[in-house]
Amino acid sequence: MVGSVGRHDGRIVWVTGAGSGIGLATAHRLLDQGASVVVTDANTDALAWTEDYSRAVAVPGDVTDEAVNETAAAAAGERFGGLDAAVLNAGMSQRGDLATLPMEKFDRTFDVNVRAVVLGIRACIGPMRERGGGAIAVTSSTSGLGGDPGLWPYNTAKAAVLNLVRAAALDLGPLGIRVNAVCPGPTETGMTEHILEDPELYESLRRRSALQRWAQPDEVAAVFDFLISPEASIVTGAVVPADGGISASTGQFLPEPIP
Repeated sequence: MVGSVGRHDGRIVWVTGAGSGIGLATAHRLLDQGASVVVTDANTDALAWTEDYSRAVAVPGDVTDEAVNETAAAAAGERFGGLDAAVLNAGMSQRGDLATLPMEKFDRTFDVNVRAVVLGIRACIGPMRERGGGAIAVTSSTSGLGGDPGLWPYNTAKAAVLNLVRAAALDLGPLGIRVNAVCPGPTETGMTEHILEDPELYESLRRRSALQRWAQPDEVAAVFDFLISPEASIVTGAVVPADGGISASTGQFLPEPIP
């Protein structure tokens, strides 16, 4: 069990995609900082860890389903008394030939990475207004800042999320609700497991980072931790790369290797 001390002491936060990777790291970080958390993931078994925490409740389900989002937001109020912040992190990758990829695969990519974020934001508005405001942080990607070979469905969806965040920040700012986006680069998570098993591709991505390494989930979770905290009270509509400097490059040249 974790102690109730930290920058999120007494706050209630909803985290999606909390069964693994960045979402799991974020949920644990928030618990360590004193928050109560509602967590959502499509993999019910991956949320079994919540059984060890009195300040965590699992609401499993597919975040593209409006009812799942509404249930999670309602659970925050019923279990803990309200909703102060949300980290809408659930997502999926997709690659394929632009000429032949079945459109249903593109549609699913857009549903998970964009539609689910819209539904998540909408579910947060009422509960956060009741609290006098709140903060929402959304996972985009370095791949939302530009294009990648063969990743056009993912590039398209993650880019759409960025403008959704900007527009939502403008619409919800008068309600006291802040909305920001984080763009992780190569991070060692379940979603990148296939890359971790490919030494050549892993090394190629590592070399494109100014820091010459992949991120760990908790490093990205730290960015979410700040953005939804009261310490970021003036930050909204921001897009924050957490990619080791990959997006700082034009992509024409590799950074110098570590001496």
